[in-house]
Amino acid sequence: MTKVVNLRLARKAKSRSEAAAKAAANRALHGRTRAQKQAEKAERETLARMLDGIRRDD
Repeated sequence: MTKVVNLRLARKAKSRSEAAAKAAANRALHGRTRAQKQAEKAERETLARMLDGIRRDD
């Protein structure tokens, strides 16, 4: 015979696993340290200055 499954518990377990996956994605996107954010900002500013420096004014 097959095992009896409580649908309410299965639905809650599925919801928890989806929430955990979403949380992991958010941690990857937003979970950076202050030093990492500042380093990335400095790199973007450096690249912007380099591009402005080599831009031609026609």
